[in-house]
Amino acid sequence: MADDKVTTSHVDSEPYRFAEGEPNVLTSEKEGTTADKSDMDRMGKRQETRRNFRHVTILGFSMVILATWEAILATAVFALGNGGTAGLIWGYLIVMTGFGFVSASLAEMASMAPTSGGQYHWVSEFAPRSCQRFLSYVVGWLGVLGWQTAAATVSYLAGKQIQGLILLNNASYAPKPWQGTLLIWAVLAICWVFNTFLSRKLPLVEGLIVILHVAGFFAVIVPLWVMADRAPASDVFTLFQDNMEWGSTPLSAMVGLIGAASCFVGIEAGAHMAEEVRDAAYVIPRAMMWTWLGNGLFGWVMGITFCFCVTDTMSVLMTPLGVPFIQVFVNTTGSVPGATVLTVLMLFISIFGCVAVMATNSRQLFAFARDKGVPFSDMFSQVSPTLKIPLNSVYVTLLFVVLLSLINLGSSVAYTQVISLGVAAMLTSYIISISCIALKRIRGKLLLPSKFNLGRWGLPVNIISIVFLVYLWVFSFFPAAPHPRVADMNWAVLGYGTVIIFAVLYYLVRGWYNYVGPVEYVRKGR
Repeated sequence: MADDKVTTSHVDSEPYRFAEGEPNVLTSEKEGTTADKSDMDRMGKRQETRRNFRHVTILGFSMVILATWEAILATAVFALGNGGTAGLIWGYLIVMTGFGFVSASLAEMASMAPTSGGQYHWVSEFAPRSCQRFLSYVVGWLGVLGWQTAAATVSYLAGKQIQGLILLNNASYAPKPWQGTLLIWAVLAICWVFNTFLSRKLPLVEGLIVILHVAGFFAVIVPLWVMADRAPASDVFTLFQDNMEWGSTPLSAMVGLIGAASCFVGIEAGAHMAEEVRDAAYVIPRAMMWTWLGNGLFGWVMGITFCFCVTDTMSVLMTPLGVPFIQVFVNTTGSVPGATVLTVLMLFISIFGCVAVMATNSRQLFAFARDKGVPFSDMFSQVSPTLKIPLNSVYVTLLFVVLLSLINLGSSVAYTQVISLGVAAMLTSYIISISCIALKRIRGKLLLPSKFNLGRWGLPVNIISIVFLVYLWVFSFFPAAPHPRVADMNWAVLGYGTVIIFAVLYYLVRGWYNYVGPVEYVRKGR
């Protein structure tokens, strides 16, 4: 390997950096700013996509992809079943606080190495040389798994909302599994159009959708405040319930934390779009932190409001509409048209959240393929010369979710359990990447320059993040209820283990020879 390809993260020389005081100016739409060009040069990467995202549009993209207040409504059924209203409210606040530390840790690394690779690239740069190749390879596969299943999750939830809408307006409708699968495909078709033919307009589209995201929050919450019958505040804030009969209310509430955690998993989404953002090292970490704070507060307020509207927990959980928040809308407005309007608003945001998820996972797959991390890497790392996007990676995401959705034909429970493994995969990628930078700090090693520097608080923030994430990781493999039947088991652990085993075997067979890790393309200090 040539000398100019040696990593800076394993040497003691001054890291290669954009010179302090050097003017950071826009060079072109494709190259971005001079700082962007310097970062790509340091990482040994060629700029292939357009840098058409800016401060506001990447913030909008990140907020829509997380969509926390919408997500808390969609996942409330899990928290209400495990912990009740008090478990949902206080559990969400605990999870939000914990993810604040996680977001700060990831944001700092995103500023040090602003690349679409995200976690696997950061692991490669910060892990000890003895294990950087293997760890970054496994994290790369976990990232692919996490983001691919995220697309499956969001498209499934959007399909469920459509079925709930139909049932709301036609009581004789009997939802069929094949109809649910076709609805998933319909949502994917919309995502395909916006991620291919309209890809250049994606920043504008997501910028407009974030306006709807914020306006929709008030459009939903005001009717709930004004029109809903309210449960007593003493019950809402203090009544913890073990509706799933774990035999221990504290245990039930801890299991329920996973519902809130799923609202924040994917907080680093903007980092995977870094090669399409101008002045990415500065913009991306701040977009991540504002997304965490803004969406987090929206979600908590919505969660509290929702809990006040749930006067009868079990009737909401067992709603024939199949979507608890639609039942709450009906109870609140006392009107089918009113509940329909609110649900359509939720559906619209969900669909464009799926559009953003597909964009994110295609960029993460593209980056991993560029570093020879997956089979057929040359094909998946190609960027369309006309659209300037990794088109083949978009197509493989579509194919993956279409094939995965076939499970829904046999069992919707099995499908939701399979796609839930994405949460465990993403949590693992966070744990490993943050552990690597924490280890460098403990060893007193030189870190790369960052425009979002945690300074002396870096190590405590990293350690708190790791402890919090390990806690969530353990509970991500718990079933939704104790003593489950085979059909109700949490099969995420099986899928998670299968992917880990496949990644290790593929690494031993091919990866050992083809994959060197992004760190080997990084240039030395100048």
